[in-house]
Amino acid sequence: MKFFTPLILLLALFVGQIRGGNFPKDTIKQDKRGQLPGFMHNSYFEVGVGSINYPFSEKLLEPGFLISSITVRHPAFRLVLLGTDINKYIAAQVTYMRPVWWINYKYRVNGEAAATVYSRSVWMNIAGLVVKAKLPLSSKVTLYSEGGFGLITRHGISHENGATVVKDMVAPTTTFGSGVYYDLSDKWALQIAANYTSSVKKHTQPYTTFIGVGGKYSFRPFSEVKMHNATQSSRIHPKQWVQIGVSTNLFGYNINDILRKTYLFWGGGSEVRNGLIISYKRNLFHSPKVFAMDFGVNAAYWNTNKNREKFFAVSIFPVFRINFLHNKLIDPYFFYTLGGPAFISRSLLDGIDTGKRFTFYDAIGLGAFFGDERQFNTEIKVAHYSNGNIFPENAGVKIPLTFCIGYCF
Repeated sequence: MKFFTPLILLLALFVGQIRGGNFPKDTIKQDKRGQLPGFMHNSYFEVGVGSINYPFSEKLLEPGFLISSITVRHPAFRLVLLGTDINKYIAAQVTYMRPVWWINYKYRVNGEAAATVYSRSVWMNIAGLVVKAKLPLSSKVTLYSEGGFGLITRHGISHENGATVVKDMVAPTTTFGSGVYYDLSDKWALQIAANYTSSVKKHTQPYTTFIGVGGKYSFRPFSEVKMHNATQSSRIHPKQWVQIGVSTNLFGYNINDILRKTYLFWGGGSEVRNGLIISYKRNLFHSPKVFAMDFGVNAAYWNTNKNREKFFAVSIFPVFRINFLHNKLIDPYFFYTLGGPAFISRSLLDGIDTGKRFTFYDAIGLGAFFGDERQFNTEIKVAHYSNGNIFPENAGVKIPLTFCIGYCF
């Protein structure tokens, strides 16, 4: 706890200094946060679902193991995490693709007296940085082709005695694709896509194909009329706030597990027993009513559940917030923190290898602003650290229910 003592004192002093301040509604409403940030004006994201295929075979098995069967389940998704239209004909984007369910290997040990069949999974995902060339055919239909750099991460199989069955791998490759957009509006478009990722012969990694459908959402700046109407709203959108939170597993990990089983969030091989977290968040953008995007930083001190091992973590992260209700007393919201770069001081936790010390921070929860000037804040959330499979080892860290209080200024 020594790590947090100065932070807590600074937080108390800071809140004490700003507590006496009065924040007029006009000042809060007449800021520039009601307009999309400039870097988002030509940006977009895409979500696609479809069928993935890769000819995995017994060639990946290390000597001493025999294949019984390989099961490739084809449902998959492909995301454009962030794209930007450089002009009408050229775009650049960051992509991520993985199957819904991993490849399953059933194998036997050569020479083993009992013909035991072992079942294990091979995890694999592909990230990409690509350039896209577009050819508009009409006001609604656009053809495109894309190509660029890919990075394949494969988490292999270790046998019960520690012997390697299928090797881990991280390797660069090339990725290509083509497709068509059909514009529904200035912001929304439907998509048909096909992609090919080259094999990596050095690591016996097969090629990967994906065919799917999806949608594209393009960010557009608000009109002057909409901006003016937004300033007439009675809503107060806090500019920035500080929080302190306490995490505990007194209530178990049921919320974490339910969210994981419903594919809304992630779990973790290593579990945190309790901890303390201090955060600062700043609003970057808010729509007149519902959507907001924030930037945050935090520092946390954790104890693991099994061996009471202590470690700390620092993170920077985006927050996507949905303000689903507004009344005189309280403005509640749902929020999702996704892919915030983080550093953890230990990666081997309770004997579980969670990967590298560089990782990502994610959180999901409910919160609310309250008070006459919406100067107070509270949140309840669960969280998670993992490296998104950019490294072969990625057991993840599960953070239980965390209760936060905050002050806005």
